[in-house]
Amino acid sequence: MQDFDGRVAAITGAGSGIGRALAEELARRGTHLALSDIDETGLADTVVRCEGRGVKVTSARVDVADRAAVEAWADAVVADHGKVNLIFNNAGVALGATIDAMTYDDFEWLMGINFWGVVHGTKAFLPHLRAAGEGHIVNMSSVFGLVSIPTQSAYNAAKFGVRGFTDALRIELDMEDCGVSCTTIHPGGIKTNIARNARMDSSVEAFTGGKSDPARDFHKVAMTSPEKAARQILTAVERDKRRALIGPDAKIFDVVARLPIAVYQKSIVRGARRNAGR
Repeated sequence: MQDFDGRVAAITGAGSGIGRALAEELARRGTHLALSDIDETGLADTVVRCEGRGVKVTSARVDVADRAAVEAWADAVVADHGKVNLIFNNAGVALGATIDAMTYDDFEWLMGINFWGVVHGTKAFLPHLRAAGEGHIVNMSSVFGLVSIPTQSAYNAAKFGVRGFTDALRIELDMEDCGVSCTTIHPGGIKTNIARNARMDSSVEAFTGGKSDPARDFHKVAMTSPEKAARQILTAVERDKRRALIGPDAKIFDVVARLPIAVYQKSIVRGARRNAGR
C-alpha cells in the first residue's frame, strides 16, 4: 500500500503517543480515520487535531482486552466508513515487577491489552480488510520483543508473543495472496507516557538500588519522538516490510538479540548489579 489517500485506517490507543501521531500523520495524507482508546479525553483531543483536513474522523471508547467490544467496533467502522484498509493495533501498557512479586491480576491486565488486544484487533478486522480488496495489519511489538529484560517479564511475554503471532500471520497472508499484508513494529525508546502510566512494583528497586525513577529515566534515554516513529511506521507499510525497527536504539537491540544468549544475559546481569550498587 503505497498511497494512503482515500484509504480508511483504524487505530487503537489513539488518545496519545504513537497512536495520536499516526492519526495526525495519516490525516495529513488524506486517510479517513476510525480512532479508539479507553482514554476518552485524550481521544477527543486527537479527533480535534485530525479534523478539518478533508477526511472523515470517527471515534469510540474501546477496551482492546474485550473481544466483543473490538469486534463490535470493527463492524461499526465499516458501517460508518464503508470499508477499512488498515488496522494499527497500537494500544499498550507497561508493568514493572519481578516474576516473584508480580500478581496474576497485573500479569493478566497487561496480557489482555498488549497481547490479546493485538489478537482481537487482527481477527476482528482481517475479514473486512479482505473484503476491501487491499489492506495492511500493523501490530505493535517492541525492542522488548527482541531481548528480555529483568522486571519486564510480562511485557516481554506479550511483545515476543506479538512478534511470533504476526510472523505466522505474514506467512499465511503471503500463501493466501489475498491483497492483505502485515508488519511487526519494534519501537525503541519513544517519548510517550507509557512509562509514566506504568504499574510499578517495589521489587523493581532491587535492580535500581532505589536510586532511580523508571519513568523519569525512560524519558531521559528515549531517542525518538512519536511523530518521527509514526513516519517510520508508515514508511514500513509503504514498503511492505515484514518487520520494522523504529529508532536508532532499536537497531542496537536487534544486534544484541543476535548475540549468543549467554553473552547478552550475563551483560544485563552485570549492568543490573552495577546499577544497584552490588
